[in-house]
Amino acid sequence: MTKLLLIILDGVPYRNWRRLFGNLEGWVESGEARVRRMRSVLPSTSASCYASIHTGLAPQVHGIWDNADIHRLQFPDVFSEVTKAGRKTGAVTHSYWSEFFNRAPFDVVRDIEYDEPGGPITHGRFHTMHGYGHDNQMTPADHDLFGTLTRLCEVKGINYGILHTCTLDSMGHRFFHDCAEMDHACFAIDAVLAPFIHRWRKAGYEVIVTADHGQDARGHHGGTGEDQRDFAFYYFGDSPLPPEDAVLDQLALAPSILTRMGVPVPATMAVKPFFTA
Repeated sequence: MTKLLLIILDGVPYRNWRRLFGNLEGWVESGEARVRRMRSVLPSTSASCYASIHTGLAPQVHGIWDNADIHRLQFPDVFSEVTKAGRKTGAVTHSYWSEFFNRAPFDVVRDIEYDEPGGPITHGRFHTMHGYGHDNQMTPADHDLFGTLTRLCEVKGINYGILHTCTLDSMGHRFFHDCAEMDHACFAIDAVLAPFIHRWRKAGYEVIVTADHGQDARGHHGGTGEDQRDFAFYYFGDSPLPPEDAVLDQLALAPSILTRMGVPVPATMAVKPFFTA
């Protein structure tokens, strides 16, 4: 039975993935991982992409147009379907994911951490970034987030887990992506992530490392530019992938995850998966 972890590093354009993430690229070079280009939905706005990643639906269908109107979605999603199949899910993410896929509005005391056997998110560990702004990023340490997900794997025995961190997106909005600060930030998160990937793989998990969207030379996303929409998709696992020159559709991610895990794909996820069972 396939176990899978989805790691989302928010807001990194394709070109910066391929030139600055030496550990990930080293695994590609050695053959343990494979990489493809993936393209986000439109708008390439964070919350819109989060909702699409887990429902397989375009924003024009699920109705999340921007980061302002956050509410519980009424569509099947990866959490709901994996839980329905009798398996455990885990989330270490921004609170938006809890609001979309469990309940809204987010109550910081009730929802910051929960363990709910009925799901859809069996084990949730969330952060809000309350007070976020240009000069005050309010992002948790990525090392702590990776450690928290690892604890859900090793103590709670989750079958599917997602981790989402906004560190690079927040820094990109502040410094833009073509600068020494972002070179170092990408280098640093790649180094922090690497030993956790090694540990997750030894524990039997397939791992995806990717983004929700890119970011352009002015630190912007939401529109149609290649740097705003395109990012890398690294896969540590055994399923075949489309050819190297293929551009993966973000809407295919949810049905691909379910297919890989042997979970029935709901009719609402109509885009053909790129993974096989």
